[in-house]
Amino acid sequence: MIQPESVPFHTLQFLLWPEVGISTEHLLYMRLGGAAAYSGATRSICFSAGGLAEFNTAANLFNLGKWRRHCGLSDLGLRLEGEGRFELVVFQVLAERSWERPVNEIVELTPGQPFRLDLTPLLLPEPVGLVCFSLRALGEGRLAGAAWESRQAPRRQPQLALSITTFRREEAVRASVARFESFMAETPLAPHLHLIVVDNGRSAGIRPSNHVTPIDNENLGGSGGFARGLIEAEARGATHCLFMDDDASVHMGAVERTWTFLAHATDPRTAVAGGMTMANHRWALWESGALFERHCQPQWLGTDLRNFDQVSRMEMESTADKPQNFYGGWWYFAFPVALTKYRPFPFFVRGDDVSFSIANDFDIVTLPGVVCFQDADFSDKESLQTLYLDLRSHIVHHLALPQMDIGLFKTLTMPAWFFLRSLFQCHYETLAALNFAVEDVMRGPAFFAANADMAERRATLAALRKDEAWAPLRGRPPRSRIRFNPHRLLPRLLMKATLNGHLLPFFRLYGNQLVLRSSQRGQIRHTWGAARITYLSADGSQSFTVRHSKRAALREGWRMLRNGLRLMRDYPRLKAEWREGYAELASTGFWTARLGIEAPPAAPGTTHMAAQ
Repeated sequence: MIQPESVPFHTLQFLLWPEVGISTEHLLYMRLGGAAAYSGATRSICFSAGGLAEFNTAANLFNLGKWRRHCGLSDLGLRLEGEGRFELVVFQVLAERSWERPVNEIVELTPGQPFRLDLTPLLLPEPVGLVCFSLRALGEGRLAGAAWESRQAPRRQPQLALSITTFRREEAVRASVARFESFMAETPLAPHLHLIVVDNGRSAGIRPSNHVTPIDNENLGGSGGFARGLIEAEARGATHCLFMDDDASVHMGAVERTWTFLAHATDPRTAVAGGMTMANHRWALWESGALFERHCQPQWLGTDLRNFDQVSRMEMESTADKPQNFYGGWWYFAFPVALTKYRPFPFFVRGDDVSFSIANDFDIVTLPGVVCFQDADFSDKESLQTLYLDLRSHIVHHLALPQMDIGLFKTLTMPAWFFLRSLFQCHYETLAALNFAVEDVMRGPAFFAANADMAERRATLAALRKDEAWAPLRGRPPRSRIRFNPHRLLPRLLMKATLNGHLLPFFRLYGNQLVLRSSQRGQIRHTWGAARITYLSADGSQSFTVRHSKRAALREGWRMLRNGLRLMRDYPRLKAEWREGYAELASTGFWTARLGIEAPPAAPGTTHMAAQ
């Protein structure tokens, strides 16, 4: 089973370890038992006799099914580094079957001499599922590292440009650049990586280096920033581009995994989408890719990454082909530059990543361990501006992209759903913003071209915000008063039949008075029967209060009805305009003209990325 050193090996996946500032949830990386302990300083595990380390974990399992399906992998090995005598067990995990143990041996690790195990002849044929390993110490020992590897050579050497867009988050982006510079000092992939920081606030003060290029940019939102990053990536000869959040809250080892997978992929359309965890619990998944049809549908929401049953189910089911409406968020999305037919559409923010994934013919893959750890949930960020942005992009996706055509009736359900959701929560200023969203979509692509910086519309929306504006909480928050229990069926039915009291006389006087956390905004069930709702920020220091108003509901409802009728009347014309206009605006020509820069030369497909 031990292979001669003369055969070249290519590392496919190193172990990931807990990292302060990213994630210290140990059960995402390893399971230790008995006399085994992890050292964060040396990134190693020390054992005494009987100590056990298992790597059937979200970050360190190896999804052989994805590697076989997307990379044609036919050769697999395991490399261990450390010292001591161990019982080594390699498991093959298959759906709805008992785990197989193709390897259960006593092995001796020697310092400075990697131990290699050829697994290819031992693994079961299709389906191949997942593989992972465990070590039980038979005496004193240490595991310094491990990697899954192969003797199959990569099909290409990707030149990967990492593109970060930032706006006035100076501390976060500087920390990300520092982490990247440290990573470049030790990774063997350094000649193939380069970081581009597009600074929309022109305030980050990033210094250029051999590995980092800062670019001051007009604030055209994430769309304009990532479009600029893509143009720069092309100019540098990058074959692939990786869009990332400015806090880059991801293990740098995930970048190595992404590069390696793209290097081995059989289909040049292959793209890699990173997952994201929830802000409050870094073991809980927010999504691992998402679907879009009338609304965003996060995939694997709530999966407990500490639970291997849940993780293995997610990994095996996500090995299958993705539907055409599958997309990856721009907190981590790597894709081939040459096959990017459509550039970011000038949505400013929200929805640009959805249409980018769907419009371009990528084959999107998610990988174990390629996960970002977000600092705030989307529900905490919800506001009338984000809902305005969401609604207009949602409608545009279905008007502009032929593969997303759902017809007039289903298109109309989107503004109706957004409207009712905010009406039930007494968010009348949001209702006005939603009306602007529909009206702006009906102005056609020319409106988006002329308002790529959204300066005028942001000012309009800011002027709307009076009751729905966060303000310091003075004193103690008010107490809730419940007269219609929203968790009981009859009161809930009454509220649904009366549009949450909007058809009941004097409801403002006797409806519920609620106090909710910001994360509960959008959870309609709590708000049935509410005539006054006070929202508290996550830390409880700020609040705002909204109140039942029939006059505001009637005013915005009538406006939305007229907008709906106009949308019905103009639907065929709008659809034709949007299909033509989308292609014009999601283009390099639009962005170079808007940014006042020259178009990049035709990508040579080779490499001058690392050299300045």
